[in-house]
Amino acid sequence: MPLDKYLPRQVKLGPNGERLMTSAMIASIAGPDQRTKPAPFGHALAALAESNPAIIGMTADLSKYTDLHVFAKAHPDRFYQMGMAEQVLMGAAAGMAREGFTVFATTYAVFASRRAYDFICMAIAEESLDVKIVCALPGLTTGYGPSHQATEDLAIFRGLPNMTIIDPCDALEIEQATAAIAAHRGPVYMRLLRGNVPLVLDEYGYTFELGKAKLLRDGPDALLISTGLMTMRALEAARALEKDRVKVGVLHVPTIKPFDEATILKEVNRIGRPVITLENHTIVGGLGEAVAGALMRSDTRPARFRQIALPDQFLDAGALPTLHDRYGISASEVVRRVKEWVR
Repeated sequence: MPLDKYLPRQVKLGPNGERLMTSAMIASIAGPDQRTKPAPFGHALAALAESNPAIIGMTADLSKYTDLHVFAKAHPDRFYQMGMAEQVLMGAAAGMAREGFTVFATTYAVFASRRAYDFICMAIAEESLDVKIVCALPGLTTGYGPSHQATEDLAIFRGLPNMTIIDPCDALEIEQATAAIAAHRGPVYMRLLRGNVPLVLDEYGYTFELGKAKLLRDGPDALLISTGLMTMRALEAARALEKDRVKVGVLHVPTIKPFDEATILKEVNRIGRPVITLENHTIVGGLGEAVAGALMRSDTRPARFRQIALPDQFLDAGALPTLHDRYGISASEVVRRVKEWVR
């Protein structure tokens, strides 16, 4: 039996000694020609801290990978590196919030939602403390497999009392949402797109409002209700579908909790068109089920209701473009499914 699989993995180096990326390390969701902004969260938080001395940043050995290193460089006296100890991070964040600070605690979404959940629940949420938990690698935004793919984080945190939940679409919304949650009193969980983040919503004159859903474009043939990066995919799909004379509306829902049922029901009832939800999250317990619950409670019956979401299973490792196609959340797959359901 070959023993190669048990040998230490060799890191491939380029001609100048640089580390070559593996396919699973391709973590950008931006297209090759897409406009981007670098580290929007880190820059926004650093700017806010200039005029707000109560803001502090804390992380669990992941400042570089949550863009908090930008804040740390600008405000080293207000940056706390807690090491690889997410429970300690959340406990310390709660303690600092009790002393009057507005705490931004960053880690990966899997570590906050799975590993540190009880600490968040009992130390932060129950006391409604001013801690903003900002987490990278939400849903399928990494190719490193189930250990790093937080495909169920929204479902986990939706059931937690006092917790506000934000899933931003792009760099503009991350900047605006960072300011909004800093001003908001109480605990927040915000999904984070890191690094060079696509810039999309500025083309629609968009302004983030906490707790509000907004119609970005209209169309009579279907209503796409989306959140997070899937709003970007919904807008891409809408443009492609229009070439085939299929006109769809896109309703962006960045705040998962509190949920803007009024706007959603208004748009669903306005034309009576098919409703399709899109989310970078398991089909269980996220945006789709939140919309379905709102429709059920109001006795609203759209022409058809469908979900585009990740399957209820542990996902594969690999390159993101391949995985997004495989699990149905790429723009091309959204177009294909919408055509099947609308026509």
